[in-house]
Amino acid sequence: MKRVDLSVGSGGKAMRDFIEGVVLKHLGNHALDGLQDSAILSTPGKIAFTTDSFVIHPLFFPGGDIGKLCIAGTVNDLVVCGARPRYISLAFILEEGFAMDDLDRVLESIKDTAGAAGVKVVTGDTKVVRKGEADGLYINTAGIGEVVRREEGRVIREGDAVIVTGSPGDHGVAVMVARNEFSFEGNVHSDCAPLLNLLPLWEMEGTKWMRDITRGGLATVVCEFAEEMGVTAVLEEGQVPFSPPVRAVAEILGIEPLYLPSEGKAVIVASADGADKVLDYLRGAGGCPEASVIGAVQRKRAAVPVILKTVSGGHRILESLTGELLPRIC
Repeated sequence: MKRVDLSVGSGGKAMRDFIEGVVLKHLGNHALDGLQDSAILSTPGKIAFTTDSFVIHPLFFPGGDIGKLCIAGTVNDLVVCGARPRYISLAFILEEGFAMDDLDRVLESIKDTAGAAGVKVVTGDTKVVRKGEADGLYINTAGIGEVVRREEGRVIREGDAVIVTGSPGDHGVAVMVARNEFSFEGNVHSDCAPLLNLLPLWEMEGTKWMRDITRGGLATVVCEFAEEMGVTAVLEEGQVPFSPPVRAVAEILGIEPLYLPSEGKAVIVASADGADKVLDYLRGAGGCPEASVIGAVQRKRAAVPVILKTVSGGHRILESLTGELLPRIC
């Protein structure tokens, strides 16, 4: 690759190749090499540290906006690594001429989402570029959290259950509707939300692995899990609880809904004997009534990370997203 293209930001294979082949070549270290959503740092007390940038278009979409998204996204990166979010930094890159009313709206959303998540914005920065040099507003964040996960019992084994916390792909469909690119209509909202409800799972027996579903969709998250752990995951297409809008849009456009992004759902891997306990929590106190077991871990099959059992009875190999399904989604 001689120049950066949109696929580098896709959350799929091109982005991982870029990070491993370009970034880690210069900056690789023990904390960074694992390519986790947050780095776990050993201090007098363990903390997790993460950073993220948000360039979504449009800034406002059904169910959220860039303000809600930047807090939820940062919080979720900490939660899925087993840390309770505490503090967030906030940096704005504003385009000259950006409407103050829109900025007030974004800041109110940031305030409300941070308050609901129990985190404080404690430092920040603002830069302004000339008109035409940005797309209104970009936001960069960093987050610090207190590690609460128990380390024992986290070894991945054959037979472990793959669980999704709810309907994947809602965020991607909501942004498509907001962009007015396909003349879609309907009552569809992004699932953008902080996932603090998942934190208690890290203190329960059975929970082994967790990742929020963002760019690259459900399929890419499970592929990355399988490749990281050296296993093959077998998924049941009929068990994935897609919402009606996601199914409809995927069918109309001829796209695979397993690659549509979410911003408020997660994949959890639990032990075979602990999966029911995890599901009971998610469907009850965890507030995820659609949580479902969608597959299981098997021993590694050659270079195959994920096999999908289709509703028609066939089998497909799933790989991480290549290219860019929907740019500027977060």
